[in-house]
Amino acid sequence: MRIVLGVTGSSGAIYAREFVKRCEGETYLVVSKWGKVLLKDELGISTKDLQPFVKREFSDDDLTAPIASGSNRFDACVILPCSTSTLGKIASGIGDTLITRTAQVALKERFKLVLCVRETPMSTLSLEQCAKLSGEGVFIMPISPPLYFVPKSVEEFVQGYVDKVLGVIGVRTAPGWRAGDLE
Repeated sequence: MRIVLGVTGSSGAIYAREFVKRCEGETYLVVSKWGKVLLKDELGISTKDLQPFVKREFSDDDLTAPIASGSNRFDACVILPCSTSTLGKIASGIGDTLITRTAQVALKERFKLVLCVRETPMSTLSLEQCAKLSGEGVFIMPISPPLYFVPKSVEEFVQGYVDKVLGVIGVRTAPGWRAGDLE
């Protein structure tokens, strides 16, 4: 499985780190300028700390990167966290950074695109953009971890959300709610 992970400057670096650590297959990392600030401010890390978990990192300003072309297939593009600025650019068809260009590639090629929006409350405009993209087949996943498994720590809280994202892209890592009742 080939996954592109975009990290933008919206709060939620802990989710990006957990996702990249647990994602199977080839993971390609793109971190925006503000995403790098986010990693440092929230976790005290840099993209170098994520290198052991990725096949390659691309610069967000490198629009010549292979993932900027639909001729290079990937299985999913996940933007985690996704700022509402990035959401707005994607909804408007703007591909001026590698993150937004890769999202445009996912849209035009019908690859999975998952936007993990971390904003609350959301403006009507952002909600309309979410609805527009959802109509195009984009998975809109506000960072809202499931609580039905009663997390006992922040780590479990984060893992619960990451499990949901991994499930959406086809990597089942945890049993679903009341999965034992299916047997």
